[in-house]
Amino acid sequence: MSLLGALIRKGAQLGSLAEQPRLSPSDLQLRQLLVLLQKAKHTAFGRYHDFSGALLSGDPLRTYRQQVPATDYHGIYDRWWSRAHLSDEPDVCWPGVIPYYALSSGTSQAASKYIPVTEDMLRGMKRGSRRLFFDITKFGLAARQFTTQMLMVGSCTLPKREGLHWYGDLSGIIGLNRPLWIERYYRPGRHITDLPEWSERIERIAEEAPTWDIGFAVSNPMWMQMIMERIIEKYRLRHIHELWPNFEVFVHGGVFFEPYRPVFEQMLGRPVQYVDSYMASEGFFSYQNRPETRSMRLLTDCGVYFEYVPFTDRNFDENGDLRTPYPESLSLDEVVEGVPYATLISTNAGAWRYLLGDTVQFTDLERCEFKLTGRTKQFLSVCGEHLSVDNLNAAVQQVDRALNAGVREFTVSGVREGSFWAHQWYVSLENPEVTAEAFTKAIDRELCRLNDDYAVERIYALRDVRVQLLPNETFMGWLESRGKMNGQAKIPRVMKGAQWDDFSAFVAQAGIVS
Repeated sequence: MSLLGALIRKGAQLGSLAEQPRLSPSDLQLRQLLVLLQKAKHTAFGRYHDFSGALLSGDPLRTYRQQVPATDYHGIYDRWWSRAHLSDEPDVCWPGVIPYYALSSGTSQAASKYIPVTEDMLRGMKRGSRRLFFDITKFGLAARQFTTQMLMVGSCTLPKREGLHWYGDLSGIIGLNRPLWIERYYRPGRHITDLPEWSERIERIAEEAPTWDIGFAVSNPMWMQMIMERIIEKYRLRHIHELWPNFEVFVHGGVFFEPYRPVFEQMLGRPVQYVDSYMASEGFFSYQNRPETRSMRLLTDCGVYFEYVPFTDRNFDENGDLRTPYPESLSLDEVVEGVPYATLISTNAGAWRYLLGDTVQFTDLERCEFKLTGRTKQFLSVCGEHLSVDNLNAAVQQVDRALNAGVREFTVSGVREGSFWAHQWYVSLENPEVTAEAFTKAIDRELCRLNDDYAVERIYALRDVRVQLLPNETFMGWLESRGKMNGQAKIPRVMKGAQWDDFSAFVAQAGIVS
């Protein structure tokens, strides 16, 4: 097996070299845009926005920005995607009939979002996934590691047929299109992932876990944590390495990992490699391709063209919405390091200047690396405190270390306090000796240190910070009550409006009154 592992590792190393781009990232991106416009120029969207004219102009990028408005999900779905989705109309935003729709978390206007997924998009995602596998060789893994099995935890729900298309969670759609070669290494297998209840899946995974040799895991951190906890509890282990001694790499995405790290490391017998990735229902955008950084390298030629809108009050209103459909936007060669940007994408699934909703900061332009810093709608600024999700995660991580609190989940919102404001936190902790009062003082002090605007507003408009400790089961129960108990669900770090009201009501109904 060591010989086979050495051969696989060598093949992956050669694959990594072969995949090295010949053009600069900005040149690859311009070529990507031209390919997208060329392929979609005869669609209804392409004709309406004159893609042919943009291609023939002296400056296709500038013309594209002038002719195509930036939009969010509802803007493009209501006018364009709905035609393809509801009646299987072909050639609306991308050539042909859309074969799949990925269900994504809904908004106040719709229970779920239907995101188009095409064969071209799936090929681009497979290309990105192949590169991630090739680049794993840069993390110093032993040859035997490449003969171990891979635990992939996502939604198990099979896509459902509707007319000429399928719909379901992206992980289920990917499962239908999984390469045959990976079946030998993939766990837990369809007999488990097809089970309808997430709790039943966890139990079956725990039952079969002793028969597997897991070396790699790919999952949302929250669900991987739940699986490891159940296995450790079931077999009365000190740590997961007693059962899976070759577990070496955890590829994660979906949420910021750092708040989960302390709890993860309590369940490990030795350090493992954490590899960050950035995949959404709209595509696969980046992954961490070297161990020296936690930043991710942008996938510049896998079917997605990126634009970056400075995340400022000039471009976004207080709700995180674009102020204009033609905002200031920058291409990859125009961005600068350390500045927060919102992301617009144009894709080979028919998304055009689509506001993804995530904010990023570039950390190394030469390597085309960036980090996620939050969401356009998940920031907290009820009175000018301007807290990003990045600020919140960093503060919680520091407080967690200082208090040895064992933070499991948290969410926060701004609430009225007379004519002033307060921040209301809900937090679940592992350590029962850490009090709400201690956590409140520590998180307030750390946010003042991290963010000058917060420190100023704590003197004036932000009059109070309140922390309510909850059992972790309350967070999980809320997800389940909303039909989100699957491998892709996550607790929003900032809640607002109806979502906050819903969560607060759930907490009250559970008999935990703040």
